[in-house]
Amino acid sequence: MAIETTLSILKPDAVERNLVGKIIARFEEEGLRPVAIRRMHLSRADAEGFYAVHKERPFFGELVEFMTRSPVVVMALRGENAVARNREIMGATNPAEAAEGTLRKLYAKSIGENTVHGSDSAENAAIEVAYFFRTTEVNG
Repeated sequence: MAIETTLSILKPDAVERNLVGKIIARFEEEGLRPVAIRRMHLSRADAEGFYAVHKERPFFGELVEFMTRSPVVVMALRGENAVARNREIMGATNPAEAAEGTLRKLYAKSIGENTVHGSDSAENAAIEVAYFFRTTEVNG
């Protein structure tokens, strides 16, 4: 198995409901170690840049509004098969379709306020981690 680094964002709904510690503990229990972490309030430019891949989709404006309404926690997580493992832990985008025990099943309010973001491939993980962290900030 490959040791990978992936990006996780604890979205505004998670931060607002004080779920940060529970979610980080879950990642650690599942073998994913935070190797960089930052709490920040995304600007409109930050959110639009990060989610540019969705710019033409009808939900883009709503997504940007949501991601900029209050602070988020961005993390680089490292572990064996971190990209796939993180996605398993998060669960399906739609919490109604997420497996029992996944973060989205446990904590997401809706498909729009689904608590966590995770990279969908190793290639995107590298791009996404670099969007928020300098190489020297990712340690461990």
